[in-house]
Amino acid sequence: MAKQYRLTGVRRLVNRVMTWMTNRGWGGNWLLITRGRHTGILRETPVRPLSHGGTRYLVSPYGEVGWVHNARASGMVTLRRGGVSDQHHVTELPPAEAAPVLKTYVRKVAVVAPYFDAGPDDPLSDFEAEADRHPVFRLEPLA
Repeated sequence: MAKQYRLTGVRRLVNRVMTWMTNRGWGGNWLLITRGRHTGILRETPVRPLSHGGTRYLVSPYGEVGWVHNARASGMVTLRRGGVSDQHHVTELPPAEAAPVLKTYVRKVAVVAPYFDAGPDDPLSDFEAEADRHPVFRLEPLA
């Protein structure tokens, strides 16, 4: 059974440290900026976008978290790291398209593996079965 994500005090502290580092352009993370679907307030979340097959994706390894709902509602997100900021349209992938992206993500970002029932060497069908619990969005840069 996969581990369930909980936003604990320690996780909040880690997110603050990751945000601080990302604002300076350090590490592989980006800040995902979404507008709150109810409040309209801008929300920042450290994320690790994935390049797969020449396309960039956002993967939610922790499931249906706040940024997922906000991205779905607006259809747009901003990614920022250091002084670089890019806006993107987001398109949520169906399970069959999400499966290879999820498998690659689990291989490249090993820290998220406990949140998946499928392991890096499992078949794509196992990741397809998990796609409803781990939304994947295609990032399409704005012109």
